[in-house]
Amino acid sequence: MRLRALLDTDALGLKLLGGEDELDRTVRGVMTTDLRDPSRYLSGGELVLTGLAWRRHAADSEPFVRLLVQSGVVALAAGEAELGDIPDDLVLACAQHRLPLFAVHESVAFATITEHVVRQVSGERAGDLAAVVDRHRRMMTSGPAGGGPDVVLDLLGSDLDLQAWVLSPTGRLIAGSKVGGPALPAEVCAKLAAEHLTAARSGRRGPHRTALGSTPYSLFPVRSSGRTPQAAARDIRETVLSDWLLAVEADASDWPEERLDLLQGVTQLIAVERDRRDAARTVRRRLAQEVLELVQTGAAPAEIAARLRVAAPVLLPGLGAAPHWQVVVARVEWEGGDLETGPIAQSLLEEVLVDPLATGPEPSDRIAVAYTGDEAIALVPLPAVSAEHDGSEAGIHADVLLDSIRNPLSAGLDDDGRVTLGVSAAVHSAEGLRGALEEARHARRVAAARTGRVCAAGHQELASHVLLLPFVPDDVRRAFTARLLDPLRDYDRRHRAELIPTLEAFLECDGSWTRCATRLHLHVNTLRYRVGRIEQLTSRDLSRLEDKLDFFLALRMS
Repeated sequence: MRLRALLDTDALGLKLLGGEDELDRTVRGVMTTDLRDPSRYLSGGELVLTGLAWRRHAADSEPFVRLLVQSGVVALAAGEAELGDIPDDLVLACAQHRLPLFAVHESVAFATITEHVVRQVSGERAGDLAAVVDRHRRMMTSGPAGGGPDVVLDLLGSDLDLQAWVLSPTGRLIAGSKVGGPALPAEVCAKLAAEHLTAARSGRRGPHRTALGSTPYSLFPVRSSGRTPQAAARDIRETVLSDWLLAVEADASDWPEERLDLLQGVTQLIAVERDRRDAARTVRRRLAQEVLELVQTGAAPAEIAARLRVAAPVLLPGLGAAPHWQVVVARVEWEGGDLETGPIAQSLLEEVLVDPLATGPEPSDRIAVAYTGDEAIALVPLPAVSAEHDGSEAGIHADVLLDSIRNPLSAGLDDDGRVTLGVSAAVHSAEGLRGALEEARHARRVAAARTGRVCAAGHQELASHVLLLPFVPDDVRRAFTARLLDPLRDYDRRHRAELIPTLEAFLECDGSWTRCATRLHLHVNTLRYRVGRIEQLTSRDLSRLEDKLDFFLALRMS
């Protein structure tokens, strides 16, 4: 905006005291100060507002004005509230340095002028930035040029003072502004992703407003380019676990349409990048599909090994030795409807496993995921482990795989969806790949037998009794545990005897009277009395291995 426009705005009550020939200067910002030397806080193009508290003597005016001019200030507006009329020495100093000078009537607050300037300047910057976004989007559509979404996010930070980040549905940070602020913490990313998925599943239109502590955020959905909002609304479950989001540190509820349109343009740009990255996965998906078909059709190990040798350079470029491989199986299940969930599981598994073993700051995309029916299968390459290790400790561990993304995924699944994953041990040959696939499938079935919207199980659990327990029918479970434990629960309820805690401690101490009594802070005779009461009520003998095992399983299934 021009200085002349400020003078023509009656509501601002500005009176020009000097610099009429300079009124076509462009105002790019506003600053209020009473510092004697504010130059360290000026970047050029500002209208400076001052109450003149810095002026103690007439000789102070010229150095003050000189510093403003050297900093690139376009004009000075001095308030009349403190001294009444603006001092002649300030008028002369501004004329000497050709700095336009305004007098601000005492009835006009500096905040009124500041708000007006910020509104005008932001509107102009938004218009300029909208043109940049549109040009950048066209460049991205024609090819991977322009530097991706980071460039426009940096412009949002520098030109509109908006901090923004691109997040995956699991809360992974994909891109962010490098201007004006720190990186977004991982826990904040996860919470924002969960808020976005909750809002998306409820059917509310974006942007979605939320707040974490005292910080407001506006969340804009990033839909695949070419997919209209109407198409997206037909069944949000098709894409809710794969669509990205744009998180902006601001409350967009009172934004003008022009600014909302600008942010929608940014999301379209990000959608182009999202589609480009998805297309780049085509080769890896095809490799995984070919290997999967060979394994499932019983192809010779030599044929599978040849295909793995082709896959290894694509997934781990520069790797000299043949890697170890790990298999992860995932399934997404929705209640009702006829959704094809294989592609949904494939997209989700690519997101969950992106760069599972990276040590650098940039995520690599080296996994290959195929799907068959409703099941997605990932082939994850691992660097070859040393000779003294068999690979069982290497790679992905089911118990930590979903820890950081469980809450966002649960929000996206709402009350009608489930995600279950199974993880195999690492194998180093084509012969072992078929077994790894079956191992991962078995582990996924163990996970599916558990409660919860998001569950995972690893190969370690296939060698434990916990593999058997989930597959015991519910009615058998209830009858078995009731027969053994209900008499003890009833007795505890009536007498507060703590027989159940005593039984648990006794079994955990392997039947050691001394260790169990010490653990429970009891005399050994008291412990013997309680165990005797347990045996009397259940007609079991805790000195027999069979009875100890029955009690152990009953407690695990209860």
